[in-house]
Amino acid sequence: MNISYKWLKDYIDTDLQPKDLENILTQIGLEVGSIDEVESIKGGLRGLVIGQVLTCEKHPNSDHLSKTTVDVGNGEILPIVCGAPNVAAGQKVVVATVGTTLYDGDNEFQIKKSKIRGEVSEGMISAEDEIGLGHDHAGIMVLPGDAVVGTPASTYFKVESDYSIEVDLTPNRIDSASHIGVARDLAAFLKKTQDIHYKRPSVEAFCVDDHSLQIPVEVLNPEACPRYAGVTISGVEIKESPDWLKNRMKAIGLNPINNVVDVTNYVLFECGQPLHAFDADEITGRKVLVKTMPAGTKFTTLDEVERELHQDDLMICNTEEAMCIGGVFGGIKSGVKDETKNIFLESACFDPVFIRKTARRHGLNTDASFRFERGTDPNGVIYALKRAALLIKEVAGGKISSDIVDIYPTPIEDFKFDVTYVNIKRMIGKDLGAETIKNILTALEIKIESETETGLSLAVPPYRVDVKREADVIEEILRIYGYNNIEIPTQVNASLQYSVKPDPVKVRNLMADMLSAQGFNEIWSNSLTKTSYYENRESLSAEHTVKLFNPLSADLGSMRQTLLFGGLEAIAYNANRRNGDLRLYEFGNCYHTTGAELVENPLKSYSEDEHLALFISGQKERESWAIPQSGSSFFQLKGYVENLLLKLGLKAENLKLEDLSTDFFAEGLIYSAPNGRKLVEFGIVHKKLLKEFEIENPVYYADFLMDNLLLEQKNNKTLFAELPKYPEVRRDLALLIDKNVRFVQIRDLAVKSERKLLRLVDLFDVYEGKGVPEGKKSYAVSFILRDDEKTLNDKQIDKIMQKLIFTFEKELGAQLR
Repeated sequence: MNISYKWLKDYIDTDLQPKDLENILTQIGLEVGSIDEVESIKGGLRGLVIGQVLTCEKHPNSDHLSKTTVDVGNGEILPIVCGAPNVAAGQKVVVATVGTTLYDGDNEFQIKKSKIRGEVSEGMISAEDEIGLGHDHAGIMVLPGDAVVGTPASTYFKVESDYSIEVDLTPNRIDSASHIGVARDLAAFLKKTQDIHYKRPSVEAFCVDDHSLQIPVEVLNPEACPRYAGVTISGVEIKESPDWLKNRMKAIGLNPINNVVDVTNYVLFECGQPLHAFDADEITGRKVLVKTMPAGTKFTTLDEVERELHQDDLMICNTEEAMCIGGVFGGIKSGVKDETKNIFLESACFDPVFIRKTARRHGLNTDASFRFERGTDPNGVIYALKRAALLIKEVAGGKISSDIVDIYPTPIEDFKFDVTYVNIKRMIGKDLGAETIKNILTALEIKIESETETGLSLAVPPYRVDVKREADVIEEILRIYGYNNIEIPTQVNASLQYSVKPDPVKVRNLMADMLSAQGFNEIWSNSLTKTSYYENRESLSAEHTVKLFNPLSADLGSMRQTLLFGGLEAIAYNANRRNGDLRLYEFGNCYHTTGAELVENPLKSYSEDEHLALFISGQKERESWAIPQSGSSFFQLKGYVENLLLKLGLKAENLKLEDLSTDFFAEGLIYSAPNGRKLVEFGIVHKKLLKEFEIENPVYYADFLMDNLLLEQKNNKTLFAELPKYPEVRRDLALLIDKNVRFVQIRDLAVKSERKLLRLVDLFDVYEGKGVPEGKKSYAVSFILRDDEKTLNDKQIDKIMQKLIFTFEKELGAQLR
């Protein structure tokens, strides 16, 4: 939001310079993003002067150009070639001298001494559009005869210089989304050291001139519109706004439109209350109805876009049709036009939820919806209406032709609660004293209804939508007192606790470093995602999705249940940009709900847990003459998974291994701790799911449950062991087994059969084909044996291997090849 420095000073009498204001506003929570000098005319008309055409004759080498001599008041007569058809001797004109920079939108050009068709020209006689004074380009601007030659154009046209202060408002500070709102906060801060007050323009002059244009109002949806007010003004003249009003609009980055619309914008940025002016003659039936329309109703807005209304869109209607999307955007028919003579001026308070949903549904974001979505002051409705009506009479003429219609069936009361001095001191960290606290509250217009030795009973006005509890008030006190005024203590007291629980940050960094070293890139996906991702799924159902009440869009309607979809979005995005060879990882939280409504403790129906996701897709290695290309594989992913587990001290052979097959995984595995706690599941993403994201290459995905990993690592003990003194022995077996037998069964049987000397079991070849009976497969398995006390002899080794063969034959029906 932009604030004009000069405009702000209309409401608070201060000599503070813009740079001083920047520091103060940032201190009190209204962070200043930038300060820019602005002028009512771009460039400030620097280099332009009032001149007089002394002579004017036809250019000898052109039919449409003229040779002139111009007196610019400095004793020098300038030769200027001019192409305007209306130039003549004796005229008072605006001259751009050599070196002057002129602006055409974002483009600029400099006046230089030049020859035009062989004649010297040392300047330019200007048209009004060339110097930003209007839009006429039919000829040069001819000034009245009393214009003084040599007068700087900036002085003659009273160019104003101002400063535009960009305030980066946080969503909770909508009370300061206006010049008066900023002045109110600024005055509260300055009152600590000086007697200063902000002031609002008086509206006491408001009076009804006649009752010739009474337009009644009926609010059929008071939930969506707690307060609605309106008044009519007849006999207005729609024209260009006066300079002071146009300059105010330009100072905050708005383009002036016409006098009536500019007044509604002026009041919006003055006091934060959005207004809307209707052409009263377009209100069919001479009645305003505030209601919703049937779903599917067509409505064309001011931007000439036909929109289809939702059944919950609040509309401002006449007796036959809708005229405006309440609090969001006007309709094309009922807006103020050049021929408008009578207007109905609206000032209302709309429910933030209704406005937010409507604005999101239609993709509209206006200055009015911005304020209504965050909550406007219901008690400021009438003041803004009177203020605008008086200004419209001032700049557009006309008469106030009706009483104010004010429909406010259930007045919104102040927020009332208690605050204690003990809690103020505890949360701020300093005893401010009762008087300082009360002075700050009074300066913030927070009423003190009663006082005791221990605290205060307060009533906070409704425009402070963010101050509804004790902690909020304490934050306000600290904000105005000054964060920088709280001394840093010289001594910090803390209770030290020792715990064997792993540090999650260290564990996370350890895993991230390892993955990055192996060529992975870290990604961050939005925790808000599409609700549709979880519809018609077996693994993660829509009923367990945490949905947002007021989502920003359909694509951000739910909290994610898995990191899978965000990763697939990233893979699809990269693949579409010819970057399909990917290794990605992401740490992030996932969210779930049981779907049940628990009255006593609703939070118990929600859960949040951290995950680590790995994704690999495309080619395993970058294309090179030295290395043949091969695609990523499941076993590549399995290697990454097992190495991560090993880095955390968890050996794969000590974990439970199970098959995995869901609607997300075509094939996969699950590693669980011996106690059954799931640690990671990984596998090949189902082709059907890849098709939804238009991904052609296979994707291999692993999902680590970080909370379970930390619990398991807590119980894991890493012990020092000497390097073996005695050699290890390797023996291989080629086993013919049924297709449904898995390597993990062979490994587990081997470990169970020989616990003392067997160190490692590994699968190094799988064969199916010629020479292997149908329904069978051949596993080539290696066994590493070692005795840490002596060297193994052949007799011991053969005995162990025979024992293993017997076990495999008995338990698995295996045969030696």
